[in-house]
Amino acid sequence: MKFIHTADWHLGKLIHGVYMTEEQRVVLNQFVKLVEEEQPDAVILAGDVYDRSVPPIDAVELLNDIMFKINVELKIPVLSIAGNHDSPERLSFGNSWYRQSQFYLMGKLEKDIQPIHINGVNFYLLPYTEPGIVRHLFDNQSIHSHQDAMKALVNEIEKTLNPNEPNVFVGHAFVLGGKETDSERTLSIGGSGCVTADVFAPFSYTALGHLHSPDAIKHDTIYYSGSLLKYSFSEARQRKSISIIDMKDDGSFDLRFRSLQPHHDMREIEGYLDELLDPSYDEKENVNDYLKVTLLDEGTIIDPINKLRQVYPNVLHLERKIDLINLKKRHSVHSIKAEKKSEIELFQLFYEQMTTEEFTEEKRAVMTSVINKVLQEEGAK
Repeated sequence: MKFIHTADWHLGKLIHGVYMTEEQRVVLNQFVKLVEEEQPDAVILAGDVYDRSVPPIDAVELLNDIMFKINVELKIPVLSIAGNHDSPERLSFGNSWYRQSQFYLMGKLEKDIQPIHINGVNFYLLPYTEPGIVRHLFDNQSIHSHQDAMKALVNEIEKTLNPNEPNVFVGHAFVLGGKETDSERTLSIGGSGCVTADVFAPFSYTALGHLHSPDAIKHDTIYYSGSLLKYSFSEARQRKSISIIDMKDDGSFDLRFRSLQPHHDMREIEGYLDELLDPSYDEKENVNDYLKVTLLDEGTIIDPINKLRQVYPNVLHLERKIDLINLKKRHSVHSIKAEKKSEIELFQLFYEQMTTEEFTEEKRAVMTSVINKVLQEEGAK
């Protein structure tokens, strides 16, 4: 059987004051066409359907429109779970009658974990759940971390799991060793939010959400689909794709990827203001892309962001490299342990912090002369 694995749509996402709903609409309409072309036996949406627990109305309407096209018009079964950004209660609304059209939406964890059977494959839907809820639900006081919770849930599943059939786990978790980006909300402080890959050993394929890159982890059976779009500049160089799995009766599978084309990409550019304003600088790229701009100029610049927006209307973030260097040096200075330093050493730290220029031997000689003169005058008083 064939199924499509996607996750982390984050509908209603706000990036640097700009709602991504229309960008999401563009790629989701492409996604509907992809589903129509592929004719899968099921579509998996592994959590973070929305970007926050109370999404904007436009985001709710967009989800309703896309799910109607896939599930009702194309008659494709949909299996979806809540992620850590979603409201379990809101997503759970209506799931009892959604099932009549094979729309399986799991917002809240249920104690009786039963698989969804589609064309000989068993799908286990496990929505994101805090360890405390799992501890209470199963009355297991040994559960304190996400690892404890996931092991307990998989142990429950294994009690009735048929190892002679393909079994697919659908979850939302941070597998140890995965690569994070700035747009993923931390699940727990320290390492208690991580789960180890071996927990998912009983499953033929583990379809995960949470990490935003399909390359977030390298494993034979555990995969992240990645997010629908780039949702932070830390994702600017990531590839985004939809995973298509052709699963055989013995649980082995073939995996391939298909890409969606965003209306506006998210990119980073760097240079001097004058060269960035030259129309020929970025002529091979779309000037309407969402941009993070790093300026290399060191002097005073008047209103650079509005000048840039005359050429690049969607500049979302502007920074100067000199400021980053200065900030790094200030942090370095603050981290120096309290210790006795000479006046010339203290001045050198101050000079390098404020100017980022090299404190040459010539400058050292001049300042040594000045400091000695001042100290002599102080001593004579």
